[in-house]
Amino acid sequence: MIKEIWFNLPVINIQKSVDFFTQLGFMPNTRFPFTDTMASFFIGEKKMVMMLFTNAQIAEFSGNKVADTTQGTEVLFSIDAESKEEVDEMLQKAEAAGGSIYAHGGEKDGWMYGGGFVDLDGHRWNLLYMDFSKMKG
Repeated sequence: MIKEIWFNLPVINIQKSVDFFTQLGFMPNTRFPFTDTMASFFIGEKKMVMMLFTNAQIAEFSGNKVADTTQGTEVLFSIDAESKEEVDEMLQKAEAAGGSIYAHGGEKDGWMYGGGFVDLDGHRWNLLYMDFSKMKG
């Protein structure tokens, strides 16, 4: 049986990425050492594990080139926010930490509020607050 799942994210500079995700409030995962080629964080209440590895490390592990995030999106990470305010706050934190906003906070379908940012390495993150009490049907 599978014990847990985590995702491995390629980054150009470990320390800059550590600083970025620390500013977002992600919790360092001290089970793994922080080195020049790797770092780890927990995300959310369920403590999803995010491993950061240099591009060279990811290419070696996967046996494949790292995707060019300026040319396309390989994956979209989605974060379940507790409120509209948390969506906007995370977007502000991401921008202040050196990321960019690709979608400012806004309403969708009368029951969702979301926005998105791009991290230092071009990976896209979606923030979404869902008020299921306002969902039709």
